[in-house]
Amino acid sequence: MKKILLLLSLVILSAAYLHAEFQQRPVYVIPVDTEIDNSAFHHFRTALNDAREKNASLILLHLNTYGGALDAADSIRTAIMKLDMPTVAFVDVNAASAGALIALACDSVYMAPGASMGSATVVNSQGDPMPEKYQSFMSTMMRATAEHHGKKMEGDSLIWRRDPATAASMVNPEVSVSLTGAQAVACGYADGIAANIDDVLADLNMAGTPVCYYRSTLTDDIVGFLANAGVRAMLVMLILAGIYMEMHTPGLGFAAAVASVAAFLYFLPIFITGTVPAWVILCLICGIILIALEIFVIPGFGFCGVSGIIAIVAACVGAATANDTVTGFDLSAIGQALTVVGIGSVLAIILIWYLTSSKGPGFIRRHSELMTELKSSEGFIGVDMTPSKYVGLTGRSVTVLRPAGKAEINGEILDAVSTGEFIQPGRLIKVVKYENAQIYVTEI
Repeated sequence: MKKILLLLSLVILSAAYLHAEFQQRPVYVIPVDTEIDNSAFHHFRTALNDAREKNASLILLHLNTYGGALDAADSIRTAIMKLDMPTVAFVDVNAASAGALIALACDSVYMAPGASMGSATVVNSQGDPMPEKYQSFMSTMMRATAEHHGKKMEGDSLIWRRDPATAASMVNPEVSVSLTGAQAVACGYADGIAANIDDVLADLNMAGTPVCYYRSTLTDDIVGFLANAGVRAMLVMLILAGIYMEMHTPGLGFAAAVASVAAFLYFLPIFITGTVPAWVILCLICGIILIALEIFVIPGFGFCGVSGIIAIVAACVGAATANDTVTGFDLSAIGQALTVVGIGSVLAIILIWYLTSSKGPGFIRRHSELMTELKSSEGFIGVDMTPSKYVGLTGRSVTVLRPAGKAEINGEILDAVSTGEFIQPGRLIKVVKYENAQIYVTEI
């Protein structure tokens, strides 16, 4: 009996210890209150890593956003659905468009009084709805996210926890459903109304649990900026244009410096975050070696130059993919990376055309082509044109012209060439043309 009581005491003490230990695990709050883009995705990924290091018991997304880029929102959504810890979205004011997609991915949703969620129609930069294929893709993504949470029993029926049709209706341009807090609770899209984060934790029976907030550092802000798709495309443009211009200019100069700085900034995010695939480093090193051979060893622009540029492009694609993916191999991330590098390559071609055209800046063209013009007004004469004044004048042959010889024209002895038969000395001649620094005559 004593042994049973002792064993029971140990079980109770262990359970109490584990409960206390769990209570000490913090709730990690990630604010999502800006436009959703690749910079926001970088901050989200950094926050997740920090939450894991702090052994967080819960991830709480504090949402107040009008949305943003679909690719970045999809990356955040995918990361949320693959997390091994519970997630809660607290919609404080707005979770529109891509924000609604992120909220829908979380295990639980709470909304502040007066908050709204929805209006996920895909629009362009002017706010006009995009074509049907974009709406269909977004609608399918919203449905799949709703279905991810599975079904539940209600009476004798098995129904979706979050109705996929409601999620799809948020995308329909003709309806574009947006839910208030009460509506979201009524249709199962929200678990409750909460004025603040403390109320959310109280409803989850986690009142008093330590709360950690993600605070971005200057490094995070810089890396997030460099992770932006538009910034990456511009850096690719500078890398490729700089390499091309350097191959067509003597020495090592400004173009090489621009390409080097752009490459450093482009690859900086993956080096800081430590997500550097070995093949990306290999392609980058091979590309640098091949381009160096082309510039310093092999004249012209040939196999090494082309191969080097291809290797650099492959490294850029790999770096962009590694920077976007938090859940392993992802075909959509590769597609986004190819798009970024493709746009950057097109911009590089346009920039090279402009810099090497007659409309380009003179300080660039002076180093990439022969710009010096030898003007006769400055004393530069390729051929002496003075003898051309004798054309049409007459004179006499001094020596036999067979066909070249000497002739006296206007009192001067000049070299002359017969245009026809040989001309004997003392014959009357006429200058018919001046060509290739030579007087041509014919017998009269």
